[in-house]
Amino acid sequence: MNFNIVTLGCKVNQYESQAMREDLICNGYELSTDKDKADITIINSCTVTSVSDAKNRKIINRIRRTNPNGIIILTGCMPQAFPDEKDNFKECDIVLGNAKRKELIPAIERYLTEHHSFVSISQHLQKGEKFEDLSVSSLGEHTRAFIKIEDGCNRFCSYCIIPYARGRVRSKALDKLKQEIEKVALNGYKEAVLVGINLSAYGLGEAFNLADAVECACSVEGIERVRLGSIEPEQMDDELIKRLAAQEKFCPQFHLSLQSGCDKTLRDMNRHYDTAEYANIVSKLRNAFENSSMTTDVMVGFAGESEDDFKMSMNFVDSIGFAKIHVFPYSVRRGTKAASFDNQVSPNEKERRAHIMGELVRNSREKFLSSQVGLTEKVLIERYRHGYLEGYTKNYTPVHIYNDDTNLCGLIKSVKITKAADDFCIGELV
Repeated sequence: MNFNIVTLGCKVNQYESQAMREDLICNGYELSTDKDKADITIINSCTVTSVSDAKNRKIINRIRRTNPNGIIILTGCMPQAFPDEKDNFKECDIVLGNAKRKELIPAIERYLTEHHSFVSISQHLQKGEKFEDLSVSSLGEHTRAFIKIEDGCNRFCSYCIIPYARGRVRSKALDKLKQEIEKVALNGYKEAVLVGINLSAYGLGEAFNLADAVECACSVEGIERVRLGSIEPEQMDDELIKRLAAQEKFCPQFHLSLQSGCDKTLRDMNRHYDTAEYANIVSKLRNAFENSSMTTDVMVGFAGESEDDFKMSMNFVDSIGFAKIHVFPYSVRRGTKAASFDNQVSPNEKERRAHIMGELVRNSREKFLSSQVGLTEKVLIERYRHGYLEGYTKNYTPVHIYNDDTNLCGLIKSVKITKAADDFCIGELV
């Protein structure tokens, strides 16, 4: 039988989909050449917003219409967070929670034998749950290898459903991490990206931490770069920064989740820092890492955010000088504390604020890209498209190189950055 996997959401989901893909292939299943007519379609869902849920349902319904006899398997965060919402998976044959990926093959075999649908979701443990020991040897067509080292979150931000979908913090053992990175290095990957649901909490309750994970990854022969996924700012203490800066392979790009530049809003969100602490951490990182870049997420229109709060957030975001910012309007998420807050901001006002913040974002991006012009940087060349090579510097600046030598894909080359364009830089091989 053949299969296809549809992945929605974050880098952690991408990793987990690849782990399922490798598991299926090892057990004799084949990747479908016709994604719309696969014998088995697995939807690895995201539930970070209500829009995500709607997208999941739309995909499930489309697959059922176009491939009525195919087997549909739903897994990921949506069924785990909302196991009683039967309408979310009424068109599915098999539903597996986030703690059930190891049961994928037995679940398929059970369905092929019994020919009736079933749901297998168990609640995450409040304590003592073990890290799900998935493993990958490649990431399909990606040039960078995403390696999941942490799962779960203990923070319970007032707007976020993810702790309910992912459970409490748990971490991959260092020996398992090294074995996995050695595998992807043997398959030609030059860069490893360590990812997690709350990556900064890696090692919580254990005798290791995030610096140990980075040092472990950097020690692997063949890996030339190590990068971090999204991290929580207040957990970037002096000792961690010092140890990261000592690693030559470590990439100085930090996606520090901000959410708001207004202290009142941060308190309402149950974030664990204020703007002064955030700015201080950014300053320490810039002092420790030459030509580093800061990227972030900013939410607008959170419940109770006044016009003055929004302007305060705008001013703070502008003061930091981010290299890139993902702006999104707050989405009321059923099951979270903020869903019951008074003074919800109207959808039109959210969109207005998102548009205004978007203008600031574009200006910040232009300034950052312009600051890279004239530098010579190492670029991991990822792909050839439309007459140019495309890759990223260590600080994650996208660079286009007008050269048609496709043999350079997957290699790291010195490139002089000559020009800043709309959302990338242009460079030439040195």
